Parts: sequence; structure tokens; C-alpha cells
Amino acid sequence: MDASTAPHRIPPEMPQYGEANHIFELMQNMLEQLLIHQPEDPIPFMIQHLRRDNDNVPRIVILGPPASGKTTITVPSALLVQLIQERLAKEDCVKRGWILDGIPETREQALRIQTLGIAPRHVIMLSAPDTVLIERNLGKRIDPQTGEIYHTTFDWPPESEIQNRLMVPEGISELETAQKLLEYHRNIVRIIPSYPKILKVISADQPCVDVFYQALTYVQSNHRTNAPFTPRVLLLGPVGSGKSLQAALLAQKYRLVNVGCGQLLKEAVADATTFGEHIRPYFEKGMAVPDSLLVKVLSQRLDQQDCIQRGWVLHGFPRDLDQAHLLNSLGYNPNRVFFLNVPFESIMERLTLRRTDPVTGERYHLMYKPPPTMEIQARLLQNPKDSEERVKLKMDLFYRNAADLEQLYESAITLNGDQDPYTVFEYIESGIINPLPKKIP
Repeated sequence: MDASTAPHRIPPEMPQYGEANHIFELMQNMLEQLLIHQPEDPIPFMIQHLRRDNDNVPRIVILGPPASGKTTITVPSALLVQLIQERLAKEDCVKRGWILDGIPETREQALRIQTLGIAPRHVIMLSAPDTVLIERNLGKRIDPQTGEIYHTTFDWPPESEIQNRLMVPEGISELETAQKLLEYHRNIVRIIPSYPKILKVISADQPCVDVFYQALTYVQSNHRTNAPFTPRVLLLGPVGSGKSLQAALLAQKYRLVNVGCGQLLKEAVADATTFGEHIRPYFEKGMAVPDSLLVKVLSQRLDQQDCIQRGWVLHGFPRDLDQAHLLNSLGYNPNRVFFLNVPFESIMERLTLRRTDPVTGERYHLMYKPPPTMEIQARLLQNPKDSEERVKLKMDLFYRNAADLEQLYESAITLNGDQDPYTVFEYIESGIINPLPKKIP
């Protein structure tokens, strides 16, 4: 940075590096560990912490009443609170992460675990009506030879030999289960406040597979942090998928700079800039503007201070893999990418039925906004770019390159763009303000 100027302007490469390498989160995690363990010499401790590289391993607590299915989706665990610290300090837990199954059972246990410096990243609480849990518990059967647990409804063994030796385990009568549930409800309301912002309730009264995938989706998610974040949003989708509208909504709500590639080219020509004079002949002949010219106009806009400070939402570029690589090579790496998927029929309906009144300039749509009188309808004109042939050509071109773009932007979020635009906006908004989910290796 130039020390002679004020205010200092941070080069765009610095926040991009911080975001890409999660520097803020790294420092935050290191500070937490220092405060928890309070080592006499913090420098070797921090070096060891960095070498361990386990900030993102799973650390999960699963809570739930009797018969809610906790051990169905976790590794069975008989750890007692006084053994937790010793067990979790072992290398496999440190490197691979851990799951506490049904612990803590009381608020006192929860506080003791926190005192030991054991902090889960995700807490899942399974919930189901007591009547369902009692009925589910009554169906349990145990094989006295293997210790395997079966269920008369959900998991009955096919072998008659095993069926004949199954026994009813102790402590599962309706009265005993009701007493356990009463104790659980008395304790759980005091445990929940120990885990603000990281606890998610999942209904256990549904198929086991559904419970598992909801739990998996949650533990793959990253919690929101206070890390500085400048959105660099890229909207991709076929012509007519609503990219321009979504970009305008994002710009309006979050003050992002709306960077529409087509509009930039038009402005360059209208303002008779140096680049505009080179672009004009291509416009007049209806030819595609070369990537070399297009990127220069785009770079000039993205390098302006408002884009660097407030962030941007880009649409209309890139259209193919070469353009995407060109964008990345210049350092304009989006940190959120959205694909708007809209069926072919809906695109045709949106675009080919658009009309313009040559007298007033008013725009109509024959289905969604029809003209008020037959006189106006009779004089309406269709823009040549909205003809069925032109729209089909543009859609074919997009889908020819879509697979390559999806492969390049592997963290992209795909959305159904064939719904109310404000519903689409809510999904995009959620994708921007929440961290991207972790990918399964």
C-alpha cells in the first residue's frame, strides 16, 4: 500500500486471499484454543495447533429421548462424562472428529463438558411425540447370543432361528419408558441453552434415511461467522432465466454493483469511449464482440473502487469455458456462483410472447401483461431477438457450454428459476449470506 496517501485502500488481492484461505476463521479458532487451554508458552502451542490442521473435523453432539434413534445414525458410544476428555484427546478423535451420543444428559454434564474445553461444532436434537417413542420402544427385541437389537416392525430378522430366540429387553415397558421420557424432558430444557446458534431440531418421526440425510446436511454446513466478506456474485443461466432481475434485486438490497456485460458494451458505445469506438462496428454488423475487447471493458468496470469495496454481481459473462478461464486469470474470482435453471418451454413462453407498442414504447406480454385494447394489440411489434428461432439458438448455445461451466464452478448453487422471482431471490440471498456447505471428500 502507498503509505503517503490517506485513506489507505486495501488491494483487492488481500481480502480475496483472506476469504479463500479462511484466515479470519483460522485466527478466531486459534484464539479460542489459547483461551481454553491457556498454555504457558503460546507460540509452540499455536504451531502445534496449525500443524494439527483439525479446525474443520466433525465435532457433533446428538441428543434425543429414549427410542428416538440416536444410535441409528451415530457410532455407538458408552462414554461417561469423566472419560470424555481422555477419549477425545486420542489421535483418532483429534484427526477425524467425534460424535457424542446422548451426552450430555443433564445441564451439569453440559457445563462440565464445556469446562473441559470440549466445544461441538454442531448439536442435533432428535424429537418425536411421546406416544410414538413409547410404541417404538415396545417393539424392541434383543438376541441374547449376539446382543443385536431388532424391532418387530422396523427391523425384524428374516431367519426363523433368530426370531425364535429373541427376547424382550428389560426396562422397555410403557410405564418405564414414560418415566424415562419424563426425566428426559425435565433435563433437555436446561441443556438446550448451553448450545445457542449451533443446535438443530430434527423430527425422528420419519424414515431413518430421511433423518440421516437431514442430519448429514446440517453437519456439512458451516456456521455464519463475523469474517469480513465482500460478495462477488456470478449469475449463470440461459437467456430469459431472470439473471438481470435477480442482479437488480441484489444490487438494490445489498448495494452490490450490478455489472451486466451487455449493458456495459452498450454504454461504452453510447459514451463513445475508446473501447466503444472499437466495439461499434461489431454492433452495427450484428456480430459478437471479441473476448479481448469484452474483457477490457469488463476489467475497467470491476477495477473501480465501488466494485472492490462493495462487491459486485456479474451476469451475461462468461458464456463458455474459455471466457471463464479468462475471467479467473485476471483475478476476478466469484465467491458465489448461481445457475438458474428454467425449462425450455418456460423460456419460450417468457420471451417469444413479449411485444412493444411502437407508439408509446410500452412493453407488453401476451400472457402475463396483455394490451388493454384490441387497437393497441393490433399495432404491437416483436423484437427480432425474441423470435422463436433466435431464442432457440441462444438456448442451444448456453446448454452446449453449461456442463463445462458447472464443472469449473464446482461450488456453484443450482436453483429452480421457474418460480416466483422473489422466491428465487430468497434462495440466492440465503446462498450469499450463509457459508458454502462442505463437500464430502
